[in-house]
Amino acid sequence: MTTLISTTDTITRDALAVLQPGFTGTTAPDWVLRRVDEGLASVALFGRNIRSAEQVASLTAQLRAERDDLLVAIDEEGGDVTRLEVRTGSSFPGNLALGHVDDVALTRAVAQELGRRLAECGVNLNWAPSADVNSNPGNPIIGVRSFGADSELVARHTAAYIEGLQAAGVAACTKHFPGHGDTAIDSHHAMPRIDVDLETLYARELVPFRAAIAAGSKCVMSAHILLPALDPDRPATVSPQILTGLLRQELGYDGLIVTDAVEMQAIAGTYGIERGSVLAIAAGADALCVGGGLEDDGTVQRLRDALVAAVRSGELAEERLADAAARVRALASWTRGAGGAGSQPGAAVQERTASGTGIGSDIGLVAARRAVKVTGSAEPLTDPAYVAAFTSASNIAVGDETPWGVAAELGRLLPGTETDTYSSETEAPVAAVLRAAGERRIVVVVRDVHRHAWMAEALNALVAERPDTVVVEMGVPQAAPRGALHLATHGAARVCGLAAAEIIARGADRPQA
Repeated sequence: MTTLISTTDTITRDALAVLQPGFTGTTAPDWVLRRVDEGLASVALFGRNIRSAEQVASLTAQLRAERDDLLVAIDEEGGDVTRLEVRTGSSFPGNLALGHVDDVALTRAVAQELGRRLAECGVNLNWAPSADVNSNPGNPIIGVRSFGADSELVARHTAAYIEGLQAAGVAACTKHFPGHGDTAIDSHHAMPRIDVDLETLYARELVPFRAAIAAGSKCVMSAHILLPALDPDRPATVSPQILTGLLRQELGYDGLIVTDAVEMQAIAGTYGIERGSVLAIAAGADALCVGGGLEDDGTVQRLRDALVAAVRSGELAEERLADAAARVRALASWTRGAGGAGSQPGAAVQERTASGTGIGSDIGLVAARRAVKVTGSAEPLTDPAYVAAFTSASNIAVGDETPWGVAAELGRLLPGTETDTYSSETEAPVAAVLRAAGERRIVVVVRDVHRHAWMAEALNALVAERPDTVVVEMGVPQAAPRGALHLATHGAARVCGLAAAEIIARGADRPQA
């Protein structure tokens, strides 16, 4: 690609500084190293860049050999959204599980341990936590990524998460401002719209973000959503009223504002990524997330050149771009000076919550066990089971690479356990499950059964045929419990599956709901 723009002037370096691009491969491509030398101040890691913690540490060391204050960002929420453990499932439960337990010390400890592991890999900016209040049970993109539907609960756990993560020396990025919880559309695909009045927005959506600001969140991520009560014309990411007027001036936030990925259709399909990026920086954003889907040097050049051209034409004030770049560099400076917080984060919580058997030493598993809600009763299974996984398409934030369910963990506890997957495309799924299970006990695993009519219908019919069925809900437990034993794990992390499998095979030593 030919470009006529110099790579040495201040405006060009500032334009590169505000980009947070991704790339392909498990080592840094030459073009990334070249752009870092030219002024690129951040890069983003995705699941495609990760094979192991040791490999990530080597990758970040390679990057920092070019620039020692480089920001290395990742979308590591824990729970369903994991990049470090994209191929195995997360060792940490997600937000809904932590919100269900409602122990802020536990949330802080989980976030601190997650931060410690990120820091060990050389990652110093985490696009987490989600501070969205999941007020719409049909939300297709937030769901278990939220701490819950109560704004005050979400606020206190958002603050605790930020404190824990940043105590480990990793900058938190609270998202998705001003709140993505009351949407029925995924902004990866289209523009969501929240039609509520200002009173509701201030009393619900903004409460967790006020708590995040008070807790010192180093970064806030904007949402690609339209809120007519705040700005009838532009979504939050490109709205001066929302980013500058509300977040900067009214709420007093002085940290880094980063956009959600500009290649998401809510922005790319409305403005195009170049125009959307210019509008976002002009509106008050300081950094542009890009690279989940566009991960090449050409994309970086296009965005850099669009920003430089906008400054030179007068559309984007040079001072605004310079201020944005300065905020990026200030965050990088903070990460260099931030130290870890000890070798055993959360030790007090582990000691308090462990069962005394020694298996509580993993804070993620401790939290996942506490998060399981048990309804009904059944004798522990002693023979191999048949696990029927009722699945729907994963949203883009979660991805389809990460395994979930209970079959693998239950198979380790009950060798010989078998599993199959069923979807809306499966012909006569109930008959298929009954035929495959034979005389074995059936364990059905679902995620957000309330959002999928076919799944609810199949589950009801199956439980009617086999009342001794065990049901594991690994999404938002909005639907009424079904089955002889119903387990709500409040998320689909690997440790949530293990916690459920332990109860199925060993019984629950806790009060029944």
